[in-house]
Amino acid sequence: MGQNNVELKSVSSIIGMKFFIPNYQRGYKWKEQQVKDLLEDIDEFIQNNQLDSFYCLQPLVVKETVPEPDKFIEALPRDKGVDVLKETNKVIIENTRWEVIDGQQRLTTIYILLSVLGQKESYSLEYKNRNDNKDFLSKIDNTKLEKKSEENIDFHYMAAAKKTIDTWFNGKENEYKKKFEKVLLNKVQFIWYESDENPIKVFTRINIGKISLTNAELIKALFLNRSNFIGDDYEKVRLKQYEIANQWDNIEYMLQNEEFWLFLHDMYYKNPTRIDLIFNLMCNMGTLDKLIDWKNDKKNDIGTDNYRAFRYFNAYFHSIKAKEQAQNNNITLIEQCWSEINNIFQTFVEWFNDLELYHYVGYLIAFNYQLKDILGEWNKTTKKKTFVNYLIDEIKKKISKYDNLSQQYDSEGEPLKTDCKPLLLLHNIQTVISQNTNYNDNYKLGVFYKFPFHLYKIEGWDVEHIDSNTENDLDEKRSENEFLLNIYNSVSKADKQKIERFINNPTANNFSDFDEHTKKQENSLKDYEKNQVWNFTLLDSSTNRSYGNSIFSAKRRIIIGKDKGRLISVPKIITKNKKPYLELPLEKEAKSSFIPPCTKQVFLKYYSSTSSSPNYWERSDAEAYRKDIYETLKDFGVTYNSTKETHNEK
Repeated sequence: MGQNNVELKSVSSIIGMKFFIPNYQRGYKWKEQQVKDLLEDIDEFIQNNQLDSFYCLQPLVVKETVPEPDKFIEALPRDKGVDVLKETNKVIIENTRWEVIDGQQRLTTIYILLSVLGQKESYSLEYKNRNDNKDFLSKIDNTKLEKKSEENIDFHYMAAAKKTIDTWFNGKENEYKKKFEKVLLNKVQFIWYESDENPIKVFTRINIGKISLTNAELIKALFLNRSNFIGDDYEKVRLKQYEIANQWDNIEYMLQNEEFWLFLHDMYYKNPTRIDLIFNLMCNMGTLDKLIDWKNDKKNDIGTDNYRAFRYFNAYFHSIKAKEQAQNNNITLIEQCWSEINNIFQTFVEWFNDLELYHYVGYLIAFNYQLKDILGEWNKTTKKKTFVNYLIDEIKKKISKYDNLSQQYDSEGEPLKTDCKPLLLLHNIQTVISQNTNYNDNYKLGVFYKFPFHLYKIEGWDVEHIDSNTENDLDEKRSENEFLLNIYNSVSKADKQKIERFINNPTANNFSDFDEHTKKQENSLKDYEKNQVWNFTLLDSSTNRSYGNSIFSAKRRIIIGKDKGRLISVPKIITKNKKPYLELPLEKEAKSSFIPPCTKQVFLKYYSSTSSSPNYWERSDAEAYRKDIYETLKDFGVTYNSTKETHNEK
């Protein structure tokens, strides 16, 4: 199988190499600030006395190639009497180049920097269809090139970079310049990525798609490097490479599943590869530290940039201690490391498939708990129950500030209603766990329904009032109309006709005709009671915006419609011939939204067995809802006073 090789190469190790810049590459374009950034980064490295470590550049992606195959074939030996093998090798060496797929700008800048510092030996840079560039660069330290620099845009930027470097070193001691040159040659390193893929495809992905090489791609090249496999049996090594590559792809495939991924992670992730999550965890947790002989401070060894995880694994593959450990265990470095990777992945799979672990771990991650902390605690325990107790204790801490179900919100000096979001989400999650447990006991089934963290994280979520936050003053004409419009869809046909007559001819009809409905309002919560948990639920922000401060029946209609993928518009009062008319609602298809189970149950009046009407949120409904929250979450420390409220009417 083909393979990409990766390693760290110092600048001194590429001296004498021949690089080829193909014509699909843009010209040299680094501006003054980019050149200064490189100089100042190396200077900071020197000033911080990090000379026992190294400064790492971004990846240099290359492919060994013969740029001019016709010229190569023509140069092959044909004369009799010559050493064909020896002469052919000479031709190969003479015509082979390293095609630069990514990293041309850094490579060119360092070439100019070496020239300014007086480094006599360097590498060569050749350009397809831009042959003058090579000659210009080779003479760039010549002060007479100022006029020539205006001949083409590449010359202009190259000359400008040289001028920036001259200016930056101006006034600095010769001793410092020598030290800078020594550091540049020996302590500045490229991530050397040798690709066997189609160079144009790689270039397009990295440069046109603006997707950099990921840690995963670099680490994969380490894993599939032939030198990391033991033995000379080519077929066995090839099969082992295929096995690793296949397992790798299976892990990546599972992580690309949004349900699995968003259980472990948030929405904000830009890398095309997701197995990086495991490598970053191992790096941050120091998973391989027991196998790596760190001679220097680890932070200095691997840095803090985006490629930190790659350098961590690269250090592992070059660790004498890790190699000795592998030999003692009669396994390869790859098998030793892959075991750790697979253990983490299998842990995620176990969590995902377990009823309690899935919901409690997912809950904590949804509230920004660090996955490495949860995984670290898992690694400390040998029993699932111990780990579950740890998760429950962390959840208790999360809700402890707002675990009084009689607490008031959104009043002066009191918490905002959004502060009870952890409590409401936990109610949903524990409800799902309890329902699963009941079904499992009765039918001996596995997990039949899981809270969909992937849907929850895709949406923006609000804590919203179940019944509107302000009472409608039904003595005012505008409020009367608003009330009637909101109940229109949920009343009988006879009442619909009453509403139409009232709005179309208000002087001939009385609002008292709707006493039956207005009396329902008397059983509703008062304003001062509406800012407690018994009147809060979770809603996606788009649904919340769609109904504003409507009464319960209007919200119920919209929520049920969204759950079914239907949108039922609110009736409107329009003017025709200077008279008001009722425009009846239309029902049409709409995008379905995820409605959390407890929110759905609230608007279906699931919690109250004594509710007299589906169109109003009455005190008995609120009490039943709060009682269910208490019964569901009492093991998490929630409390409430069922006989005495925390606030009196003002």
